[in-house]
Amino acid sequence: MPTKKQNILDKLAEEVDKIKDDFEEGVQKVKKIATKAVSPESEMEKLLEANPVEIPQVGDVLEGTVVHISSNSILLDLGPLGTGVVMGKEIKGGLETEKIKIGDKVGATLTDLENEDGLIELSIREASYEKAWDDLEAKVSAGDILSTKVLDANKGGLMVELNGITGFLPVSQLSSEHYPRVEDGDKNKILELLKRIIGQEIQVRILDADRETEKLIVSERAASSEKEKEVISKLDVGDIVEGEISGVVDFGAFVKFMPPYKTDGQESDKLEGLVHISELAWQLIQNPRDIVKTGDKVRARIIGIDDTRISLSMKALEKDPWSDIEKKYKVGDIVEGKVDKINPFGAFVYLDKDIHGLAHVSEFQEVYPGKKMEEVLYAGGSFQWKILSIEPKTHRMGLMLVKEGAKKSEEK
Repeated sequence: MPTKKQNILDKLAEEVDKIKDDFEEGVQKVKKIATKAVSPESEMEKLLEANPVEIPQVGDVLEGTVVHISSNSILLDLGPLGTGVVMGKEIKGGLETEKIKIGDKVGATLTDLENEDGLIELSIREASYEKAWDDLEAKVSAGDILSTKVLDANKGGLMVELNGITGFLPVSQLSSEHYPRVEDGDKNKILELLKRIIGQEIQVRILDADRETEKLIVSERAASSEKEKEVISKLDVGDIVEGEISGVVDFGAFVKFMPPYKTDGQESDKLEGLVHISELAWQLIQNPRDIVKTGDKVRARIIGIDDTRISLSMKALEKDPWSDIEKKYKVGDIVEGKVDKINPFGAFVYLDKDIHGLAHVSEFQEVYPGKKMEEVLYAGGSFQWKILSIEPKTHRMGLMLVKEGAKKSEEK
């Protein structure tokens, strides 16, 4: 028969077993609830799977809809991410941003995931700047012709603006219409002429767009070349044109002329060609300004067309004085001639205004052994010369100083 003590222990064991069963049942319930909460079949997970949200990083470009505009901020609806704000200077961008209105979709760069007001901070300026360069780089590849306004000028060229980015147009890339023809090359005069173009709209083509160095180089000449090519294609070598000297430089003179086939053309239809210094006249020319000056009316023959470059010759319309030189001069003749200039290899001598010859230094040494030409001859001096050779086709004549003639000139 069990004792009283044994009964108490049995009862206590029963209570412990009951508590244990209740605890295990509770654990199972918790596990069941937890399993249900993380089950892939849960409503929240289904929603996240259907609408995944990626957390953007600073620097990412986000697209949003403009919902509010004030004087110094713009609010953008970013969808599941919430609301973004663009403030102050971050509103203005490389492309036109002053036309933004409510309802527009715009791109903006993420600068802060959450500011003190709990809003995502964005920059239209930064995103627009990148977009502006993307657009410029695409236009370089496409060779697009663009319209731009001249902002400023310096001695090297013009400052322009494309997509809100400042670019440079070198003087060498100006069209013939705007190229500054300054005879003495004075940079201050060049700047004066360039400043007259400030504020004008011009057509340009992008030559170089480098985002890393922020270098943007454009050309007006390249933009006008297509139109010029079309007009120039109707010209022929040999055509005679009439025009006006538009500028004189050390290597020749520029002539603006109306294409011969245009009888009622306007000023903008005129083309420009170059008369090289060697094509201005038959005589030797040291300074083109001695032959022509800006504003002179001239006639010239087209002697070459290379892309948009037109080469002209004024002397081609005049009779070649060397064609009948044998009527005036013969080998062996003793003639008087004026020294034009003295070079290390000899002296250039004019017998008349068109015919010139070279007295080589070796010939001079035969007459005055051991002496330098400058000791006997001088530019502008007239001396007696013997004609050693005549080559009409190459316009060459060989001369030798006559010693007696030199003495007579020195006596004079």
